[in-house]
Amino acid sequence: MVRTILVIGAGKSTSYLLDYFLKKSNEENLHIKIGDLRPEHIPDTVAKHPNCTVFGLDIFNETDRKKAVADASIVVSMLPASLHINVARDCIEFKKHFITASYVSDELRALDKEVKENNLVFMNEIGLDPGIDHMSAMEVIDRIRDAGGKMLLFESFTGGLVAPESDTNLWNYKFTWNPRNVVLAGQGGTAKFIQEGTYKYIPYQKLFRRTEFLEVENYGTFEVYANRDSLKYREAYGLQNALTLYRGTMRRVGFSKAWQMFVILGMTDDSYTLENSEGMSYREFVNLFLPYSPTDSVELKLRHYLKIDQDDIMWLKLQELNLFDDSKKIPLKNATPAQMLQYILEDSWTLKEHEKDMIVMYHKFGYELNGEKKQIDANMVVIGENRSHTAMSKTVGLPVAMATLQILNGKITTPGVQIPIKKEVYKPILEELKANGIRFKEFEVPYLGYNPDSVAG
Repeated sequence: MVRTILVIGAGKSTSYLLDYFLKKSNEENLHIKIGDLRPEHIPDTVAKHPNCTVFGLDIFNETDRKKAVADASIVVSMLPASLHINVARDCIEFKKHFITASYVSDELRALDKEVKENNLVFMNEIGLDPGIDHMSAMEVIDRIRDAGGKMLLFESFTGGLVAPESDTNLWNYKFTWNPRNVVLAGQGGTAKFIQEGTYKYIPYQKLFRRTEFLEVENYGTFEVYANRDSLKYREAYGLQNALTLYRGTMRRVGFSKAWQMFVILGMTDDSYTLENSEGMSYREFVNLFLPYSPTDSVELKLRHYLKIDQDDIMWLKLQELNLFDDSKKIPLKNATPAQMLQYILEDSWTLKEHEKDMIVMYHKFGYELNGEKKQIDANMVVIGENRSHTAMSKTVGLPVAMATLQILNGKITTPGVQIPIKKEVYKPILEELKANGIRFKEFEVPYLGYNPDSVAG
């Protein structure tokens, strides 16, 4: 009997996911239905596959959405996180398993009782970060605990970056995922974590100036800034007694210091709109955030404001973005400063067709075993193929696809709204990811964590 996988949303992260389903479609008796607001954007290699049907779907059209869910064997939502909830409720109504790569929202978590009553699996956070980070971390943490070890330290960092061969700008960065999320990173709360037994808090205006460095063999040095809430996985990972729990985002060294210029200027603010945004030039946009002067140029005012010289690399980074160009216009109506900045950055930081992205993930595990403190570090590097088949789409899409098939085939059965931290979930998926070139290198290093005899930082 043919089983129907409904995929709702076919954006940037779905190229490998759809390829995986279609490759498995004959042996697994699958028919893939793809519902998207713009079905014409789906490539012919997918849309014209004999085991695939592409159709237009507006998820706010309740009748069409419910019919699509009712006709499916299992549902994968690749929509933005805020749009999952109605699809999830439909899945309960029609008793369908549900898979997303997004963080579990409070609304979705509130459905847990109903999901369990209907014996359904609602798997979330099964992409890259969140996703591969959970699975790879729990594999090592469970191994340490199974050997009798006690966890003392866990740090986890991920970066969606540009591959070295396509790194052609002074920022060492190009967009490999949702640009809006990059522009708004760190906003909406204070970053909080625990480090060497001490709670730490970093407000947004200081976030990009509190960085740490990491070395990845063959790929050089990276910097890390803290994620908003490192403590929310303390219970899920069973790390209530760990002295250090710290999660962060990786960038190339120098990115965060340069990004801080936008924070200082107020260009990342998304809380108000600019009345006259439509048709504004890049140069006029910059001038909005600077004091008036009857004589000084925009360039001079900006250098004074940021206290940078014209031979400073920071100044060269701003120039590289064409920020002082009066001929380049922004076509956005009633846009926020953050939306305006995003438009300008996309002009410079969009991958070209042949360019490649890179995913880097780095974990640190500190533990005590038989009275001795030890540490394991593990890292993963994945390079994309091109602009459509990116490392980001591979590391987000493949775990989602693999989990979908595991659930459909009755291999993952524990019901409820969940994330992939159980062995029944992460073991087979990590094994299959290895076969697809997504693997971690582990190495033992001296334990560098908390020493109770020293003065804590």
